[in-house]
Amino acid sequence: MVALIPPGRVAATPGALEVLQATGTDALTLLRRHAAGDWGEVPPEDARENERSVRNGWRVLSSYPIGESRERIWVITEADRSSTCILLPEDY
Repeated sequence: MVALIPPGRVAATPGALEVLQATGTDALTLLRRHAAGDWGEVPPEDARENERSVRNGWRVLSSYPIGESRERIWVITEADRSSTCILLPEDY
């Protein structure tokens, strides 16, 4: 996968790390998908906004359902590309 956006410094919330570990999900896989433009399961209008955000240097958000419960993990890269955070929606 080719990266469309540099992740900058990567951080994760404790809640996201707990869910990732409990479901056996690799955070690096989600990060790579996000950086390559695979936004996961977002509405079409959010996917279009992410495409504009990549071109214009705005914040980008991906949403991935994981595990049997399909709990959501968000990956957000800031507009200045200085950082990317892996988090649960309720951590936002």
